[in-house]
Amino acid sequence: MMILGISAFYHDSAAALLQDGKIVAAAQEERFSRKKHDERFPQHAVRFCLDHAGLSLDDVDHVVFYDKPLIKFERLLETYLAYAPSGFSSFAAAMPVWLREKLFLKDLLKKELAKIGECKPTEIPSLLFTQHHQSHAASAFYPSPFEKAAVMCLDGVGEWATSTVWLGDGKKLTPQWEIDFPHSLGLLYSAFTYFTGFRVNSGEYKLMGLAPYGEPVYVDLILDNLLDVKEDGTFRMDMKYFNYANGLTMTNENMDKLFGGPPRTPETPVTQREMDIARSIQVVTEEIVLKLAKTAHKELQTDYLCLAGGVALNCVSNGRLLREGPFKDIWIQPAAGDAGGALGAAMSVWHEYLGNERTVDKHDSMQGSYLGPRYADDEIAAYLDSVGAKYERLDDSELMPKLAGILDSENVVGWMQGRMEFGPRALGGRSIIGDPRSKKMQSVMNLKIKYRESFRPFAPSVAHDRVSEFFEFDSDKHVSPYMLIVAPVHEDKRIPMSEEQQQLFGIKKLNVPRSEIPSITHVDYSARLQTVHPETNPRYYDLIKSFESKTDCPIVINTSFNVRGEPIVCTPEDAYRCFMRTEMDYLVIENHLMAKSEQPKWEKDDSWKDEFELD
Repeated sequence: MMILGISAFYHDSAAALLQDGKIVAAAQEERFSRKKHDERFPQHAVRFCLDHAGLSLDDVDHVVFYDKPLIKFERLLETYLAYAPSGFSSFAAAMPVWLREKLFLKDLLKKELAKIGECKPTEIPSLLFTQHHQSHAASAFYPSPFEKAAVMCLDGVGEWATSTVWLGDGKKLTPQWEIDFPHSLGLLYSAFTYFTGFRVNSGEYKLMGLAPYGEPVYVDLILDNLLDVKEDGTFRMDMKYFNYANGLTMTNENMDKLFGGPPRTPETPVTQREMDIARSIQVVTEEIVLKLAKTAHKELQTDYLCLAGGVALNCVSNGRLLREGPFKDIWIQPAAGDAGGALGAAMSVWHEYLGNERTVDKHDSMQGSYLGPRYADDEIAAYLDSVGAKYERLDDSELMPKLAGILDSENVVGWMQGRMEFGPRALGGRSIIGDPRSKKMQSVMNLKIKYRESFRPFAPSVAHDRVSEFFEFDSDKHVSPYMLIVAPVHEDKRIPMSEEQQQLFGIKKLNVPRSEIPSITHVDYSARLQTVHPETNPRYYDLIKSFESKTDCPIVINTSFNVRGEPIVCTPEDAYRCFMRTEMDYLVIENHLMAKSEQPKWEKDDSWKDEFELD
């Protein structure tokens, strides 16, 4: 039984393929199209999934789309009517797309699938639809390591729901309650993303990264004016400050008055005001998530919690939930945003629509989220030879110790191996890595490799067996393989700040080394953990262990293999191009090692920096 799940037409379109309930392949369209957050029909991702399994569309039994467009259209119409006539400009902008495409989504999907299947639209497999939050809940619960769990989905909006709670038990997912549009924790966070000058649906993680530089001075202002939060975590927003329901922006002039000025213009300097706003909305978000989780725990009496939806990518909030929340453990879908909806929709069909039993994998059934394409040695060599690249091919027994030495010498390495990750994080399949002990590495990577803001923190990949030594994280009870949990750096590893340093504000704090591993220690002594396990990524684990043997440090810096605004690399060509355009020192593609100093001259052309839209 083959089931193809699809998410598309809003942002982060993706495809996922199940074979008899097991995940065979999953990928986001942006990795192939090279358009960040690509919302178009995922033709390349669908083709990849089918090719990976050696199938044609004829072999697929069911195709399922991750939400129900007619209910979403109903929500749009009712919202416009509720705000009329003030929402006319937004209404006029949205309707042509709906009338041309989205309202007839079934026909559009059939046409696109027919192109892939080289058949008539009437000949494609049966087409099913799940609800948006049903897809999220299924993506969170079914692959999780829990037999029974509360499931919480928090995002911007699907059809109507913005926050939902479910009970997952065996193969059953039972909805409990929901909060509906326009009251939305995801859209509240996005409104502040917009207000601080970052791009909505993309810059939310920048807001999260900026928060530790600020003070929570606006918390009371937010809670007194923008939303009413009940003790159980449910909330209602005062829509007179927001524009997203009936306008073309996220906030309006009432918000400007409340915060004493207009939104920050994108690409202008970030000031202490934006840092304080970021810290304040982060605190409010964490408090709401904690309250909602406590309510779910009290009502459902379960020991475990699963999370999905864009808000589940807020790893600072997840870290507090793990440390302070009522659950013994939590599990977060690594593709928690809309891309994961493709997978959840397919799993929902397998378990809910077809009624198949569920087998729980004690580690989880995401296979480390390494579900995308990988490239064979001959394919890699053929590309490298075609561009005259200079490389040496080394077996792992030679390669890993050599790379450990290269990293120890403060070089930056592009690392591409194995199957590409599904979800927004690079997890050692398509990563840029470096030495976390280096005092200069954060600045070098941000400004010379990634071409992004200097305040952005980097994450550590840590050998799972030594994580508790460096971080306040109990590795006997928990894992964090998907880089979705923030934990404090262990007290023993911190470097106390002097009185003078403690008086520093904002970005100035960045230049003060705060631990033995300064390049991955954020200004508040936190780090976004990835625990690395030999069962899911043996070569990455081996590399870290080789670095540990040389330095006694079982950690490398891990940031996604891309530059600012570019999707993470997918192919050897993407990787080599990114390597040559930036100031990375070495590149590894599987067992092929390249030094920048030995490569043929690359025509310097900075126009590519305009190729990718900034986020």
